[in-house]
Amino acid sequence: MKYITGVILLSIAITKCIAQVSSDYAVLVSANVYSSPPTIQLQWPQYLSATEYMLYKKSPESSVWGTSIESLSGDATEFTDMDVTENVVYEYRVVRNTTSGITGEGYITAAINLQAQDYRGKCLLIIDTTGKSSIETEVLRWMQDVSGDGWAVEKQEVSVAQNVEDIRTIISNAYAADSTLKSVFLIGHVAVPYSGDIYPDGHPDHEGAWPADAIYGDIDAIYTDETVDITIASRTENWNVPGDGKYDQSILKSKIELAIGRLDMYNLPTFPLTELELIKNYLDKNHAFRMGEIATVQRGLIDDNFGAFGGEAFAANGWRNFAPMVGSDSIFEMDYFSTMDTANYLWSLGCGGGWYQGAGGIGSTSDFASYAPNGIFTLLFGSYFGDWDTQDNFLRAALASGNILTNAWAGRPHLNFHAMAIGGTIGNSIRISQNNTYTYTTGYFPHYIHIALMGDPTLRMHVVKPANNIACAISEIPNTIDINFEPSDDVVIGYNIYRSDTEFGIYTRLNELPVSDLFYTDLNPMDGINYYMVKAVKLEETPSGTYYNTSTGITCSTDITLVNISDPTQTAFAIYPNPGVDFFTLKTNIISDFPLQIFSIDGKLILEFSITQPETFINIESLNAGIYLVRYNGENKTLVKL
Repeated sequence: MKYITGVILLSIAITKCIAQVSSDYAVLVSANVYSSPPTIQLQWPQYLSATEYMLYKKSPESSVWGTSIESLSGDATEFTDMDVTENVVYEYRVVRNTTSGITGEGYITAAINLQAQDYRGKCLLIIDTTGKSSIETEVLRWMQDVSGDGWAVEKQEVSVAQNVEDIRTIISNAYAADSTLKSVFLIGHVAVPYSGDIYPDGHPDHEGAWPADAIYGDIDAIYTDETVDITIASRTENWNVPGDGKYDQSILKSKIELAIGRLDMYNLPTFPLTELELIKNYLDKNHAFRMGEIATVQRGLIDDNFGAFGGEAFAANGWRNFAPMVGSDSIFEMDYFSTMDTANYLWSLGCGGGWYQGAGGIGSTSDFASYAPNGIFTLLFGSYFGDWDTQDNFLRAALASGNILTNAWAGRPHLNFHAMAIGGTIGNSIRISQNNTYTYTTGYFPHYIHIALMGDPTLRMHVVKPANNIACAISEIPNTIDINFEPSDDVVIGYNIYRSDTEFGIYTRLNELPVSDLFYTDLNPMDGINYYMVKAVKLEETPSGTYYNTSTGITCSTDITLVNISDPTQTAFAIYPNPGVDFFTLKTNIISDFPLQIFSIDGKLILEFSITQPETFINIESLNAGIYLVRYNGENKTLVKL
């Protein structure tokens, strides 16, 4: 570790005379996309001393860029890629070489009309039971909101007496039971893992074990407590000796499988509210954000008090990430607290020489207690407070203030959030950053145990206001359920309808395309309780492309007992010819009081006919060619019109 620190100091001495500002180390990439023909056009601002741009392309699943796909001259400001397809995600890397020798890099995850993601996986909520009764309503609402964003949700209650190994066992058992587990949200003062012999802030009096929530996401690795013996840190919590319950490893042992986020308001006495009141307030603003009740402005704020810092350029985390998310012309260098106290910035970054309760040029935990920043996602960097399990810690304090919902110590190493521009979660971005060793710019200490997320890992950038006032009831038509709702207050293209057999389980989409009507009839409900969810759908246009975004779902449920309303030995009806053109004939041996109905495949009732005789001619000239559902006397048949 001392050797690594020596390298850092040497790097500063050699390169400081060359460095200018942190943005010199970032290429501010954004994209325009087109459907006909499919085209992704990358753009970046002109950079006067640029000599060459090298472009790379890969799938998001790959960690290797391979050889460059294009080399452009230094005066280039765009690149057009027509070797693309709609509804496919592409990731690009743009490297800028300059006359000064400074290399800038930028990354973007781009897509054209990416389809909505119906199921995101399972999220495990682990909650400290201390005083839980006072926040049960808010926790239940959070579970409903997260379920409404496409997650199956499971809750596990733990006590503060349970240790790190207990929590790891709970998580590993949940993963073994369901491999779709992707995210874990820790609420309360759940046991904090400590690990390593590190001081990534460069201060020898801070050497030892640091908080290491990332270890909770490393399902298949064994962490030991046998070899490290270090007791020089000024905080005894950082001391690490064999058998003390703190792990030896400084670097994560394998790739992280799960995104971990933490909401821990323990030991924040500067705030006038109690720990549980602060948690309640956080869950309130989390819900308000998801419902579109918090105004957000798509722009980023950077308060940089380090500059290039010998090439480390900590604030490049902001320039590089914000451009594909809010656009290069929507990033502003402003004062952190005074600006966001009155103005809204969806993303923000502040960095400066730090201590446990603050950062030079930015402010302190007292400022978080007295101001109310109008930001949602923030990044902070400085000495000491990256060790976040301390009293009045600056990193955790952000979540207790204003509208801020997430925070991370971004600088050593650099972090990567650009995939959020097309609907990704912040938790997955942190997981990718934890696993990054060479795919993206890292700076120092890549893949180290201290990389962590403060806040809800399931949060996404863009919010669609939900539909309103859903209701579901058994229809007058046998064996069907009607779902009715009121429109979203947003500009949407329609609604997706989902169904599940459990409240917090997997919801399956029933319609193929978004429905425009404010009702839906489920023609094939399950026997028993049916849980329904309606999500508003919007085509989201971002500086990284376009994707179909969905609101948080609103839900209702009803219990139905399916009945056999016809002779079980006979079919209720037959239709022929099928496929047909302009007509078909219905043949039935049951004359029912209920009409024959024709539905579109997304459940919309189109035509209705009374049946008074065993054989009836049905005119379907008004229907477009396609597939329809014919329903009569409780039985469904598929009709194809040519």
